[in-house]
Amino acid sequence: MFHSIIREPDFIAVKAGNEEYASARILDKNGIQVETEISAEGLQVFLTAEESSVELIRLRWNLGFPLEGRILGDVWERSYGDMRWEGMVPYRAMPWYFLVHDKEFTAGYGVKVRPGALCFWQADPKGISLWLDVRNGGQGVILAGRKLLAAEVVFEVYEGISSFQAARKFCSRMCSDPVFPPHPVYGSNNWYYAYGNSSEQEILQDTDYLIKLTEQLENRPYMVIDDGWQQKRSPDYIGGPWVGNEKFPDMEHLACAIREKGAIPGIWVRLLLDNSDTIPDEWRLTHTGCLDPSHPDVIAHIKNDISRICGWGYRLIKHDFSTFDIFGKWGFAMQPLMADGDWHFYDRSRTTAEIIVDFYREIFESASKTGTLIIGCNTIGHLGAGLMHLNRTGDDTSGVLWERTVRTGVNALAFRMMQHRTFYDVDADCLGITEKIPWEKNRLWAEALAVSGTPMFVSVKPGVLDDRQNRFLADCLRQASLQRHIAEPLDWEETSHPCRWKSGDTEYYFDWYEEEGLRVAAGPGVVWEGLESYRYF
Repeated sequence: MFHSIIREPDFIAVKAGNEEYASARILDKNGIQVETEISAEGLQVFLTAEESSVELIRLRWNLGFPLEGRILGDVWERSYGDMRWEGMVPYRAMPWYFLVHDKEFTAGYGVKVRPGALCFWQADPKGISLWLDVRNGGQGVILAGRKLLAAEVVFEVYEGISSFQAARKFCSRMCSDPVFPPHPVYGSNNWYYAYGNSSEQEILQDTDYLIKLTEQLENRPYMVIDDGWQQKRSPDYIGGPWVGNEKFPDMEHLACAIREKGAIPGIWVRLLLDNSDTIPDEWRLTHTGCLDPSHPDVIAHIKNDISRICGWGYRLIKHDFSTFDIFGKWGFAMQPLMADGDWHFYDRSRTTAEIIVDFYREIFESASKTGTLIIGCNTIGHLGAGLMHLNRTGDDTSGVLWERTVRTGVNALAFRMMQHRTFYDVDADCLGITEKIPWEKNRLWAEALAVSGTPMFVSVKPGVLDDRQNRFLADCLRQASLQRHIAEPLDWEETSHPCRWKSGDTEYYFDWYEEEGLRVAAGPGVVWEGLESYRYF
């Protein structure tokens, strides 16, 4: 049994500094008002505050019956191999939305994309709670009388369809204005064999290899230049200024050369980490030293970066690291709140959610002037839906450690597939081909990406594959150039890393595991440095 929560909450609580206020249904205390209004779309939650700096709002619905079934919650930004269906965990924070599945019913509880707050849910035996983090960084927002639409709550029940099909319908319910690429996106990115040690010559060699694999395909591939092209890149610093270095002496010439060979040039950038000498300290966040996206001069600086890159001729921009650069931590460490510490943005009048949405919008609109596609990485998907064409929805896969590709890649593909073609195009990350991962394993990930109907990017170390393997990879890229079907994970209710998939009328079984079992026991906090140290034996 599922009852709609598109009604006034039974209880409202607000935290503002050292003060806490609570009320039934409507809260109006000490110049702070929390109101709810039922609209055609859902239940709108408004906050108004005169002088107080407000931090958190909690809405409570008592259902009068226990929620029964398995529950799937979302995560703050990327998957780190940690998404799964499970029983009720009352203290678990479930960002943005959650699903409840019981036999033939699936219910969705969520907020529409691009809310004015960072939102998460909790479900316990008596009911559900929605928390709205309306802070500005780690401090309360100063609205000064402005009326904020903090969130728009939506709820739906689906029956007679699978939990996956219901999940896709609910994502469409949360996002009514997605933007998609005009054609299927696929191609090459050398990160997972080069790891930043690259050059113009190597990029052009990779382009030649990509063209050889895709020469008969009408839809042309993207050749994406990853980290390593920027002026001040070093092992200890992965940031701007965003101009070329001695290995990449002419970025405009390189884009032209890629296009002349028959591929579409793309590029990676980390917009919020820039140590240009001309940037003053007041542009920076005090706790991370990165650029403050609420500062108007920072936005102008970033728009200039985007315009320059588009002017060089790049038609796909992958902007990375912004969530880490704002909050100073990865998504798996954000429990239950994204921000901690006593810090705030330059602009105190907007919530963190509003500032990030505006940041994404400026990037999107600047790139759209030249028809350049945007792919987010380490971005907050619920805030970026409608403002990015693609989103890297999982943590890094690997060209070194097969277990990492399975843990992060397969989990992201399965549990963010519901957002594919409903929020944006979902990128579960690259196929990293080196001599360190057996081909018979990488072959599985290649086929899974090819039949998934999602973007496929490959990182192939030169000389690793033989003719037969190259032919197989070419066929995978052909399928990726078409993306005819959206694959469904058939066993996603039973495992965090589904093996059984259906694409079109064909069912696939991917045996991700070796006979001897896993040889790694690392948790989700593994980054790319020193991957081999996490293989214990």
